[in-house]
Amino acid sequence: MKRVTGVGGIFYKSKDPQKAREWYGKHLGLVTNQYGSLFEFRQGNDPEKIGYLQWSPMGADTDYYAPSKNEFMINYRVENLVELLKVLKDEGVEIVGKMEEYEYGKFAWIMDPEGHKIELWEPIDSVFTKEYDGQTTR
Repeated sequence: MKRVTGVGGIFYKSKDPQKAREWYGKHLGLVTNQYGSLFEFRQGNDPEKIGYLQWSPMGADTDYYAPSKNEFMINYRVENLVELLKVLKDEGVEIVGKMEEYEYGKFAWIMDPEGHKIELWEPIDSVFTKEYDGQTTR
């Protein structure tokens, strides 16, 4: 079973997320929206498939990374989240909360041995292709 297949997102705390999005858009050319920027790429194992990576500055007061005390969180793309969670649990990995499911994929959270919260995402990329066509950072 494959575990992580790529990076799915980079999230960090920002004093002013809107200002950060504007700065990155103006100075670095990111195509931004209310969530940050959606980076589009071709998947290495199937170049015909489009994949996405979400970059998001979040409010400094967010508790989304809890119980981690860190200022950032990384999201990793996975292929079969349900099965991976079973394996990780058997291996003694701390799972935080319950898996959540949305139209764009399944999400779960784990803790690494240094206290970093990690988000695992089984994406449904076609939702982003339909909703954000031409509005991504390439």
